[in-house]
Amino acid sequence: MKKHLMMAGLSCLLLSSQVAHANWWEKGVDMYKEMQTSQQNDDSTANDMSSQFSAEELQKAFRQALNIGAENVIAKLGVENGFNLDPKAHISLPSSLQSVHKMLDRFGYGQLTDNLELKLNQAAEEATPQAKALFMNAIQEMSFDDVRKIYQGADDSATLYLKSKTADKIRTQMGPIVNAKLQEVGALQVYEQIRAKYQSYPLVPNINADLQQHVLDKGIDSIFLYLAEQEKAIREDPAKQTTELLKKVFQK
Repeated sequence: MKKHLMMAGLSCLLLSSQVAHANWWEKGVDMYKEMQTSQQNDDSTANDMSSQFSAEELQKAFRQALNIGAENVIAKLGVENGFNLDPKAHISLPSSLQSVHKMLDRFGYGQLTDNLELKLNQAAEEATPQAKALFMNAIQEMSFDDVRKIYQGADDSATLYLKSKTADKIRTQMGPIVNAKLQEVGALQVYEQIRAKYQSYPLVPNINADLQQHVLDKGIDSIFLYLAEQEKAIREDPAKQTTELLKKVFQK
């Protein structure tokens, strides 16, 4: 009965247009809390409202919304200059190479480290589309309980859900891919040129940057940064729901 009441509240909420300035997500949280504390049960209302859409449809609608968000992020970052020309996603040199860059630049070899930085971003751009399948699988595995928790959660609760389900898998499965892309775009070769040039000067310390880990860390950070932005947009702008099911479930 509690489940029916919860669905009734969500159905009534998401199909209502009476509160023009509140977004569907905030109303969902409020209505769910009211349903939890309410002592009044109205079987006829619950049955009528739950008939508008099923729990399965609500679950599927959330999957669609998150699929759209993930697709948008991959499409944004996994293209030429998706990382390189984006101030929020651009991958700078590892901290261990910052002093190397300054020294080489002083002697007229700064183009080597500049080239390496470009190739790090290119490797991330090439590898990012490989994360798509991991996101899609995690989204497909969402249960109705996951959806309920996302309703109750903070503004980035869906992003945190995906991160908890995919971050470790991304690191494990994308590590070799990133390394292959670093090789493919020439980043590893340029890095060896930098090491050789830098260590040709006297009294300089050894350098040993983990380029694969650096690109993985920065790439994953950017992916989830933009997923959080997509989630916020979905929460605040129902017009971004672009399928009939999303309109059915989330329309005010």
